[in-house]
Amino acid sequence: MRITTASTAAALTLLLTAGLASPAAASRDPGRPPADGFWRMDGYGTVVALTPGTYQEYQTTAVSCLKGDTARRTGPGTYAVNGDVLTVKPGKDASHASVATASSAGHKRLHRIASLPADCARPLPKDPLTSFDVFWQSFEENYPFFAAKGVDWRAVRAEYRPRVHADTTRGELFDIFSAMVRPLHDAHVVVQDGDHMFGTGRPGTQPPSPELDARTKKFIEQHDLPGATYHRDFANGRITYADLRGDGHLGYLRISGFGGYLPQENATYASQLAELDRALNTILTSKRVGWLHGLIIDVRINGGGSDAMGLHIASRLTDTPYIAYAKRARNDPRNPAHHTTPEPIPVLPAHSPRYTGPIAILTGGSTVSAGETFTQALMNRPGRTIRIGQPTQGVFSDTLTRRLPNGMAAWLPNEEFLTDSGRTFDGTGIPPEVRVPVFTEEEFGEGRDSGFLGAVGALGGHRG
Repeated sequence: MRITTASTAAALTLLLTAGLASPAAASRDPGRPPADGFWRMDGYGTVVALTPGTYQEYQTTAVSCLKGDTARRTGPGTYAVNGDVLTVKPGKDASHASVATASSAGHKRLHRIASLPADCARPLPKDPLTSFDVFWQSFEENYPFFAAKGVDWRAVRAEYRPRVHADTTRGELFDIFSAMVRPLHDAHVVVQDGDHMFGTGRPGTQPPSPELDARTKKFIEQHDLPGATYHRDFANGRITYADLRGDGHLGYLRISGFGGYLPQENATYASQLAELDRALNTILTSKRVGWLHGLIIDVRINGGGSDAMGLHIASRLTDTPYIAYAKRARNDPRNPAHHTTPEPIPVLPAHSPRYTGPIAILTGGSTVSAGETFTQALMNRPGRTIRIGQPTQGVFSDTLTRRLPNGMAAWLPNEEFLTDSGRTFDGTGIPPEVRVPVFTEEEFGEGRDSGFLGAVGALGGHRG
């Protein structure tokens, strides 16, 4: 299914008139959790068991069933897991429901089943060959982009499976898994064994490491922000705002991630969202919103995080509801071209002061994941928004973490984020409208930030 401009507008109307509930949430008693039992999730290779106190996921393939996340019930239809909140809502009848994660965008549809799959009652052997088969099958059934990446995954199995035997060491198996996925060049594909991790991104790009973040932040402060009339860091240093020097009435907003807004490693999503609101309420005051003639948003070094937080910021940048993107997941283990029905994801104007003037958003290859979905969410924003820099990394999906029998894990994407014409930017990244260098060694050496200067010019400002 392709999402057209007309259908997007119609979907937005439906969402607004329905109070932004998903189709699965249209229930006669929306406050009542669905009856406990077993549910299969559309896409995601997941079965859910709801008991009086818990939400238990099972990760399934044709050859395996392994326990996934466990969440404890905190109220009618709500569950807490890893600082986040899951909300399960009844559907149109007793056979349907949906689940949403607070930090993510959209809903996942559930269909009632009579019992857990039989494989879930049988422990899997932990030998190397069984772990190999679960690893390969997890990608075979969930990964959407083999054709786009030019990778024959069945040929990969034929090449590497004969190398695995009963005496294959854990380190050797890790290296085999890494070699299998390396040609994907997908920053959302990771092989994990405890603290040992392997991943690789799009060739020619740098991962948004803390070191690169610190280096570029210092460079910006030295070369772009001297003399700013207001300059302050927020949210554990992940957000910077400055009123720029000169006559252009321009602001500069740097966002290095959509999370990590509190120093505590176990900070909840709700507490981080509250910290984000404190920052936005300080930055986007009624006085400043009236003063600004242009806003530069810098996500060139952005490690991602919560898509919902990106949408939350976008809600402070519009007076008009619109669709950010539509989200779908691969939904057929045998056919990567089959997907769930795309769900339009809206941006609704916040009830706080909002800036609705021109925006220049700076992007690059180190703009990753939620940094990219945020960029995509601004593409349909009413008003003028221009993209300057280099293409983003090209990874948009939430990541599935697939556990392996031997305790290792694989991360992989299974979703697509669609434009109103049905296009995705997976692999290639979102292209800029104005292409300039982004934090090259030449730019560092010359003390020149072409992206920043291009944004100032595009917004009609000048350096005072």
